[in-house]
Amino acid sequence: MILVTGATGAVGREVAGLLAAAGPVRILARRPERLTVRGDGVEVVEGAYGDPALDRALEGVSSVFLVTNSPTEPDDERVAGAAAAAGVRHLVKLSMMAVEEPGADDFITRWQRRNEETIRASGVPWTFVRPRTFMSNTLSWAPGIRSAGVVRALYGDAPVACVDPRDVAAVAVAVLTGAGHEGRTYAVSGPEAITAREQTAQLSLVLGRPLRFEELGLDAARTALLAKYPRPAAEAFLESAERQRAGAKAAVVPTVEELTGCQARPYRTWAADHADAFAAE
Repeated sequence: MILVTGATGAVGREVAGLLAAAGPVRILARRPERLTVRGDGVEVVEGAYGDPALDRALEGVSSVFLVTNSPTEPDDERVAGAAAAAGVRHLVKLSMMAVEEPGADDFITRWQRRNEETIRASGVPWTFVRPRTFMSNTLSWAPGIRSAGVVRALYGDAPVACVDPRDVAAVAVAVLTGAGHEGRTYAVSGPEAITAREQTAQLSLVLGRPLRFEELGLDAARTALLAKYPRPAAEAFLESAERQRAGAKAAVVPTVEELTGCQARPYRTWAADHADAFAAE
């Protein structure tokens, strides 16, 4: 039995779906009504990492796919400790590529580094899957595209080898179901480095209508982020954007093809598959 957490998120839902198509899977979900994966082989345990439900979810589990998103809760420590007590043989953690990059020292990257250290110290055999920026992050552009045909973003000419969450999930499933991955880290990128202007152009082709790119100034970008996130997270996103502008996120790695046998999807494929999200009002 494999336990999947974060199954309502971009990667977790894909991991759960791929595993459910091949056999039984268990999901720990704080809000089960948001799950999109259903079926006879899908067992759902309702609860959060800090609940007694975590111990129930880990009963009889051999492997865990772990996604955490709260920088203020010790969720990685909770899961790693409970997994060790339950005799879990493999913990696959969704991390981030910046963890392995010395120049990255923002709030979110430091938090994920600490999470990895916690899991290493737990004694549970581990694997870290470290993706680059998700292509699905551009869904944040959808309101401006739908209403005005405009994309507003910071640093329009900064390249990033962004990755389709479906490819990240395929790598995670290969690690969860294969052998010999314990103690290894896998950086995961898309097949190309692409800028926000280029993404806008590809969305325009997919949607069959003109789109305009407007570059946000730093102050405007900070104001927009602070409207959605606490200041430490907002500043971390801005620091990350500066690293992208300097070219730190442009490297392409072949992990998707090496572990899954399939080429990583380019942004234009992701855009075509999600065109409805950007459809004009």
